Amino acid sequence: MKTSHKRTITLSLFIILMSVAIGVLIHGCKKEKEENPAPAIPPASTFVMDFSDFPNTDTTGMVRDVESYKNWWWAATNVGVWNVIITVGLAVPVAAFTESFAHQAVYDPDSTAWVWSYNFVVGGVIHKADLYGSLVADSVYWRMYITKANNFSNFLWYYGKADLLNSGGYWILNKDPLNPHELLNITWHRDPTAGTSDIQYTNIEEGNPENGGYIYYGITNASPYDAFYNIYNKGQDNLTNILWNRTTKDGQVKDPQHFGDGEWHCWDQNRMDIICP
Repeated sequence: MKTSHKRTITLSLFIILMSVAIGVLIHGCKKEKEENPAPAIPPASTFVMDFSDFPNTDTTGMVRDVESYKNWWWAATNVGVWNVIITVGLAVPVAAFTESFAHQAVYDPDSTAWVWSYNFVVGGVIHKADLYGSLVADSVYWRMYITKANNFSNFLWYYGKADLLNSGGYWILNKDPLNPHELLNITWHRDPTAGTSDIQYTNIEEGNPENGGYIYYGITNASPYDAFYNIYNKGQDNLTNILWNRTTKDGQVKDPQHFGDGEWHCWDQNRMDIICP
C-alpha cells in the first residue's frame, strides 16, 4: 500500500509539474507574440513609383504638337512608357500590394510568419492575396501569393526583403502565372527624417532585349531641382536624365540621342521651353 501510495503521489506531482510547464510555455508564447507584433509592411512608395508629376502626354492637350513644349513633352513621354508598364502590365500585383495596408495580419505558427489574407478586385474580377512576412534576424522577408478562381492558385507573384526600420530593401516580381519567371527587380531606400528616398525598377527578364534597362526615381534635398528620373534604354544604349522641382514643376531633361547633344534642355512652371539658367 505504501508503495502504491508513493506512486500515486509521484504521478500527481508529475501531472502538476507538467501542467505548470505547459502553462508557462503557453504564457511565454503569448507574451512573445505580444512583444513581437506583426512587422510593418514597407510603404507603398517602395513598390509603386510616383509618376504624378508627369501625366500621360495623351491627356495634355496640344503640347505634343507645339514646338514650345518639346522639352517637357520628351521627359513626360519617357516617364510615360514606364508608367504604362507598371499601371497596366503589373496591375494585379500592384493592386494586391496597395490593398494590403487595409488589413490585419494573423500569426501562422506552421510557416512561422505573419500572414495578411484578403480579397481585392482587378478589372471587375475578385482575386485573393496571401502576404507572408517572416522575421529573420534584423530583416523581414516578404512573399505575396495570389489566387484567381478557376485560373491560377497561390502564384508567387513577388517576394522581397526589408530591414526592420523599412529604410531599405528590394522586391523581385515574376511576370505572370503563364510566364512564372523573374521580370523586374525593385530596389529602394528611404530616410523619413531627411525626407529623401529613391526607387529603381530594373528589367531582369532573361532573353528580353531590354534586360538591364531601368528607371531610377529619387527625391532629394537639392536645389532648385529636388527630384529626378534616370531612364536607361538598354536596346538603344541611351540614358535620359530628368530633373525637376516638385513644387514649381519647372525642370530640365538631357538625352544625347534625342537632342543630339549632351546639354540640358529646360522648361518653366507652365511646361514651356526656356533657355536653361
